[in-house]
Amino acid sequence: MATCNARHILVKTEEECNDLKGQIEGGADFGDMAKEHSLCPSGQQGGDLGTFGPGQMVKEFDTVCFNDAVGEVHGPVQTQFGFHLLEILSRTD
Repeated sequence: MATCNARHILVKTEEECNDLKGQIEGGADFGDMAKEHSLCPSGQQGGDLGTFGPGQMVKEFDTVCFNDAVGEVHGPVQTQFGFHLLEILSRTD
């Protein structure tokens, strides 16, 4: 079974999500940004979601985590919770 290890940052608005993505692309540390800005409790662990399989996260996460490039920051990804940046750390097939 495929697995993915990822971390994320959850914020309320697409604008804030894009702003954080720009800061990370400019050299800011993803984990530090998660601790400072994420509304999800995982933010205190740098946004770490651990390792999970298909169907364990919301559909929008699965689409990104199991299809997009590893080692990159993806988003904004909108879910019922808000807007996310997702960083795929590793994936197995």
